[in-house]
Amino acid sequence: MRKGGGISIWFFVGVSLLVNGALILGAGVYELINPPANPVVLFHYHANVWWGAVLLMLGIFYCMRFSPRRAA
Repeated sequence: MRKGGGISIWFFVGVSLLVNGALILGAGVYELINPPANPVVLFHYHANVWWGAVLLMLGIFYCMRFSPRRAA
């Protein structure tokens, strides 16, 4: 076992944000390429692309900031 403690919970939060952001962004890009037959009212804002990108960037930031390798 390593001396000095475990892995920060914020690293796992970053991984979760990263994975969810990638999935949402991927779904949004797919929806841009293949628009639905009956789009929702605010479809032209592409909220899933923006929200996925924000989550992805936050996830990258948290993973880099709280990386277990950085603490070593």
